Amino acid sequence: MSGAGRMSGAGNAGSTEGAAYAVVVPTVGRPCLADCLAALAASVGPSPREVVVVDDRPGGGHARPPLSLQPLGPLEPCARLLRSGGRGPAAARNTGLRAVSAPWVVFLDDDVRVGRLWRTEVLRDLVAAGPRVGGVQGSLEVPLPADRRPTDWERNTAGLAGARWATADMAYRTAVLAAVGGFDERFPRAFREDADLALRVCGAGWRLERGRRRTRHPVRPAGRWASVRAQAGNADDALMRRLHGRDWWRRAEAPRGRLRAHAAVTAAGALALALALARRPEAAALAALSWALGTAEFAWARIAPGPRTAAEVAAMVATSVVIPPVAVCHRLRGMWRHRSARPLPAARPAPVAAPAAVRAVTGKGAVP
Repeated sequence: MSGAGRMSGAGNAGSTEGAAYAVVVPTVGRPCLADCLAALAASVGPSPREVVVVDDRPGGGHARPPLSLQPLGPLEPCARLLRSGGRGPAAARNTGLRAVSAPWVVFLDDDVRVGRLWRTEVLRDLVAAGPRVGGVQGSLEVPLPADRRPTDWERNTAGLAGARWATADMAYRTAVLAAVGGFDERFPRAFREDADLALRVCGAGWRLERGRRRTRHPVRPAGRWASVRAQAGNADDALMRRLHGRDWWRRAEAPRGRLRAHAAVTAAGALALALALARRPEAAALAALSWALGTAEFAWARIAPGPRTAAEVAAMVATSVVIPPVAVCHRLRGMWRHRSARPLPAARPAPVAAPAAVRAVTGKGAVP
């Protein structure tokens, strides 16, 4: 497709009308949603054309109490509440995308707090976007404790501040999303679905830029085993490799992680067990020592930069034993599940003024 064809309906740089935007907020009903919506309402600047909150809790509308749009205050008249059936944030964002018609759509996570001047700043970012710019990212600020070192979970959340194209605050041209097929709903978690979309948008010839607006992303409370549950993202990494090749992480500017080290530690542990069952104690002891050293290195890498309290050290030791095999199992599961995965077919772009142009995004219609 020619560059001119891709620009159809994209709007003109420097035009306030071409920078009109909608806001889509997917949520699973966490209490932080009210603070997110209240911050958006309190922000100073031109109002979004539409605000769509997408309830992604599983089950029918009768199964859970309805979410309230009252925190939006003066923005409530332009707001809608839709349901996406618990299919994950990618599907929830597509549900919101199909419901809007503004030239731009800004995705916010329900745990962020936009700044006092955010509405002024986002409009400035979109007006300044050149005609070949398909998306503009907001800068995330993750507040960390000032009186102690951050925990492992807090450091992981702080990584969002440097993440590329995170949909915690990310604006895209609506026509561009329709052209590339929207979010890939094969990504069921809030992980890698944003990187996948960014790679497809860039592959279609558009640029992505970082804007000047700033948004706070507080650290959510998390249990001791949150880092273990997060290893499910290794299955999504398998899908990324299948869709974008083995060097996808470099093009997405994503950290590569420790999967290779986890595989080595897991193999050493499995070998130690097998040798012990085969009554080869000397070889089993050597393999067990390799497992112990690898596990200790991993645990210390997580303990050293942290507060080193008794609770944190205990959690790091316990989870460092469990994470390597869990990560490997999720990766193998993802490789098998996505062994035949193919990239989404790109749709032809259409003028965003027509609601049908947005409904062209893959997936079923929104449930009112």
